[in-house]
Amino acid sequence: MQFETAALHGGQKVEQETLSRAVPIHRTTAYLFKSTEHAANLFSLKELGNIYTRLGNPTQSILEERMALLEGGAASLALSSGTSAIFYSIINICQAGDEVVAANNLYGGTYSQFNSILPQFGIKVIFVDPTNPENFSNAITEKTRALYCETIGNPGLTMTDIEAVGKIAKDNNLPLIVDATFTPPCLFRPLEHGADIVIHSLTKWIGGHGTSIGGIVTDGGSFDWTDPKFTLFNEPDLSYHGLRYAHDLGEMNPIAFALRMRLVPLRNLGACIAPDNCWAFLQGMETLSLRMERHSLNGLAVAEYLANHDAVEWVNYPGLPGSANFETASRYLKNGFGGMVTFGIKGGLESGKNFIESLKLFSHVANVGDAKSLAIHPASTTHSQLSADQLQESGITDSMIRLSVGIEHIDDIVEDLLQALAG
Repeated sequence: MQFETAALHGGQKVEQETLSRAVPIHRTTAYLFKSTEHAANLFSLKELGNIYTRLGNPTQSILEERMALLEGGAASLALSSGTSAIFYSIINICQAGDEVVAANNLYGGTYSQFNSILPQFGIKVIFVDPTNPENFSNAITEKTRALYCETIGNPGLTMTDIEAVGKIAKDNNLPLIVDATFTPPCLFRPLEHGADIVIHSLTKWIGGHGTSIGGIVTDGGSFDWTDPKFTLFNEPDLSYHGLRYAHDLGEMNPIAFALRMRLVPLRNLGACIAPDNCWAFLQGMETLSLRMERHSLNGLAVAEYLANHDAVEWVNYPGLPGSANFETASRYLKNGFGGMVTFGIKGGLESGKNFIESLKLFSHVANVGDAKSLAIHPASTTHSQLSADQLQESGITDSMIRLSVGIEHIDDIVEDLLQALAG
């Protein structure tokens, strides 16, 4: 199936008892076992099926299968938030004493997780400037267990050269984990360019309407976890009778990463997604490619308007000719550059506050990827936990305004921006 078709039909087998055309919402905590043997087989992984909604749910399964299809991956796991998807991806590989090499232009919440929380568990994260892929290579040590980056950094909008970083990861037999939230799979599929694991905040463009929280991790299914340095995949898991995830899963070995994440972090830490949220994200997926076309058209138009406005110091949009990211973004993003625009307003912090408070159509919220246009001042909100040096490393200034450009009529969007800049 082509992308648009898979986004509507992927993963769903019509229930023969009800013949429901739409995906049903399975609001149930637990599932009946056919027999004691059936129950024992499910718990011992001799067969797969539903046990308890913390581990999985039929509505969730359709979402996961559809996302794997859209990403070109082998298996996906939906979780309660994008943040939990990131955390589980790291702890599914790393334990105390291990290291991760990560881009330094990450979303503020991710940066704080990596900089402040993971070290509490003995996991060290080394931050590097992703604009030069060799920085990843230079930071790798014998303790490194993964490389991590975002396709487009939040909010700096720097486009990472995924193929170059992916080659470095492959040369060192390390998985490349990519947060592709800013580039949904109708725009870009990182697994086709060297990534091994892809993360999305479903809350953003995939859901698309600001109504639900969720995250998802897609396993490319091609990484070889049998390297002994990946201890969690090679040493026996005593909680599963000595199972070695890289060796003992038979035909499911290619999805060892996704299966272990479901059986260990999700099962025991419990960041499960609600069935109702899964259903909402499936609704969003159905119109994803159409919405991203409009987001991209409007985003480019806004960037061009702002670039010619006297009150604007600079504009950053991956698809704006002449921008620092244009060459790299043009190589990867063939179906549009998305709806994120950042710009610097003359007059610094005070002008930024006045601009935000003068907006009428744009909503002042801490979110992106909504069908509605959104705006925020990152330095004082989403990235306020960063130090002055960390803000500078991430390219965040007091004058920066972040716009998530929606799918309203472009004339109304521009009119609101112009009146706020004039105010």
